[in-house]
Order: sequence, then C-alpha cells, then structure tokens
Amino acid sequence: MNRNTITLLSAAFTLATLSACQPQEKAESEQPATVTATSAVSPSVNNTGSFHGSDIRQENIGGDFTMTDGNGKPFNIGDLKGKIVLLSFGYTHCPDVCPTELLTYNDVLTQLGDQAKDVAVVFASVDPERDTPELVGKYVQQFHPDFIGLTTTGDQNLAVIKQQYRIVSAKTEQQSDTVYLVDHTAGAYLLDKNGEVVVFEPYGNTAQQLADDIRLLLKS
Repeated sequence: MNRNTITLLSAAFTLATLSACQPQEKAESEQPATVTATSAVSPSVNNTGSFHGSDIRQENIGGDFTMTDGNGKPFNIGDLKGKIVLLSFGYTHCPDVCPTELLTYNDVLTQLGDQAKDVAVVFASVDPERDTPELVGKYVQQFHPDFIGLTTTGDQNLAVIKQQYRIVSAKTEQQSDTVYLVDHTAGAYLLDKNGEVVVFEPYGNTAQQLADDIRLLLKS
C-alpha cells in the first residue's frame, strides 16, 4: 500500500468516527453525511472478517496515558494490562450519543457473563472544564458500578491523549462559559491484554457485536 493510499484511509477513518453529541433532531438531520463518510471505510467489517469492528492494528493508534479517576487519583491506562479494555471518549453533559454508548456497554458486560471480570470499560472526558473527577466518576457509575470515569487535571495533557487516539472534539452552540455542546469522535476502541489498540467499534455497533469481538480478544 503506497503512502497516498494510507493517508487517504487515515483521513476517511477520522471522518467516519466523528459524531456530534447533540440533540436528537439535529443529529438526525446530519445523518446522511455521517453515513456517507462511514461507508467509505466499511467500519463494521475488517479485512479478515474476524471482527465486527475495524481491525486497526496497522494504524499506529493508541499508547499509554494518565488521567484522573473519580477519586481524584492519577489513573494510568497501562495499569489495566491483563484485561481487555473498552475505551471511549465523551463528556457528561452529552444529551444522547454518550449515554446511548454507555448503556450499550452495560449490556455488553451482561452478555459476557463471567467473562466480564476480565474486561474494563473506561470513559475518558473531552470536557475537563466541566467534568471534574467526582462528576465523571459518579456519571459513569450510573450506568455500571465498575465503569471507570477519567478526566484531565493539573498538567495532564488532553491534547496529547486525543492525538494518540485520533480523537477530535470542539465546543459548539456555546451560550456561555458553562453552557455548550461538544462535537467529538464517537465509538470505542478495544485494547488487548497487552494494552495495544486492536479494534475500533463505530457508534451504532450493537452490544452483541462488541461482546463477540471482546470474546475473540479474550481467546488470544
């Protein structure tokens, strides 16, 4: 594969994963553009046909990072090695996309049964100005008591983390310093037991699809 092709695919991947956390009526009006971008990379089927999500091991996405958990303590994603990690990015004031995803992830753990003990679900905030450690911690535990909520504090660099995971986010419809929405990349990454990003699960994949892909990683 030549360099131009790789660049084109990477750009298409970024477009395909970008989704706005916004009121449902607006999201519906913008859906055709999202569907068009998504179809460019067929994110629900990978090259090998093994995963429902996209196998992105060749995309150089991911890496270790430290954020702050709901107890106000530094949390290193590398500490979860040995488990499959389902990692998503969002924010607590999201009106639809984020809560929908978190409800799906709750269902994923239910479907996994006893295997759920080997899976960690992490929700990382892209809105640290409003998402305090306490807030994001309590927010995710409304969906499942074992979910891990993270935000950046102090000198922790959200911009670098977003770059590592190709996350795009931007304030929109800002009415004041504290009232606004955030457009951001939706979907989730699956990290293997070694902490390496293996699969991207686009927004809209079902709990069954995610559970199937996690089971494949648990076997490896």
